[in-house]
Amino acid sequence: MLGFTHVFAGIGKTGGMVVDGVSSDVVKVRIDPGRYILRTERYRERISSFFSALPERSIVWVVAEDRSVNIEILNIIAESAPEGTLRLAYIFTPERELVNEEKPEWADSFETVFYDSLWEFLHQDIPLVEAYQRAAETIARAFTYLHTNLEGRMLINVDYADFFTVTGGGNVGILRLLDRIDFDWHWGLWDRGLVVTLVGDDVALREAHSVLERFQGLLREKDIIWGMVVDGNLRGKAQVLALLVKKWGE
Repeated sequence: MLGFTHVFAGIGKTGGMVVDGVSSDVVKVRIDPGRYILRTERYRERISSFFSALPERSIVWVVAEDRSVNIEILNIIAESAPEGTLRLAYIFTPERELVNEEKPEWADSFETVFYDSLWEFLHQDIPLVEAYQRAAETIARAFTYLHTNLEGRMLINVDYADFFTVTGGGNVGILRLLDRIDFDWHWGLWDRGLVVTLVGDDVALREAHSVLERFQGLLREKDIIWGMVVDGNLRGKAQVLALLVKKWGE
């Protein structure tokens, strides 16, 4: 199987929390916006030097809050990465659904911009700091599952070809790892994606299929690739890993 280098770059505190939490075998980089502001040219050179030296066919995820200095650093990374690199962004946008907004200029450098409006957490009436922490932990686990499964561990029916097909082409999207699923949320606005059901080895297949069938009902007219993973670490429960995208402005 062809190998790909996965690089996770976390900009700022929140981006760093996510990247630190990824537990699979990936390259992890933390970037401090404060140091960038204080020593802009020197730090710019260091960022450019690192990312320009990445191997061909790398997959680069940049994780950050939607702040001007973070976007500036994000642009440096995108410009520095070698030709052929798959560039993906994951941006925190509290209480903003990026899918409903115009495509920002910086997004042209990325195949897909995933965003997190923190909607799963903010409605729980918890402090914003805690919402960020919970979101960071959850997305780190989602990244870990996605990477390990693409590398061929446990996954049924989903591979790199599916991943590249879904994420390519200039999209806006979401990536979620869900313990509880709000079926009233706007799942139907997405065009295509990967939906993987993760179940413990002690969970009845009937229960897993019932969750999958509800998702299939919501997304029956969409171009979805379905998969299933049996994970012995998920004792007595099921989760859903949903990666869904659509073209900007459609």
